[in-house]
Amino acid sequence: MKKYIIDANLPYYFSLWRGEEYQHVIDIDPNMKDNEIWAYAKEHKLTVVTKDADFSDFVLFNTPPPRVIHIKLGNMKMKAFYNAIDSIWESVLSMSEEYKLVRVYTDKIEGIG
Repeated sequence: MKKYIIDANLPYYFSLWRGEEYQHVIDIDPNMKDNEIWAYAKEHKLTVVTKDADFSDFVLFNTPPPRVIHIKLGNMKMKAFYNAIDSIWESVLSMSEEYKLVRVYTDKIEGIG
């Protein structure tokens, strides 16, 4: 069963997000706009995983679903990005069960709402 929708601004070929629980926007419609992704996630009760700040704004004014995991690591090489996410991903998912917005920084994970 799908639980997470990965925004098009995140790597498509990222092994961490290729399991049964994950669906990438590119596999649905690579031209989806943010509001369409939001509506799709809401309809299917998915958590949006993104680098796009718009989704953080959307979730602050709405009740789940969807929930949002906002990755705010900045620009980095793919291997460094993968290593940073891989090492904390289980904690991020756990926090996402409790909070409607989880922001992931290089030095902390923050839950809101």
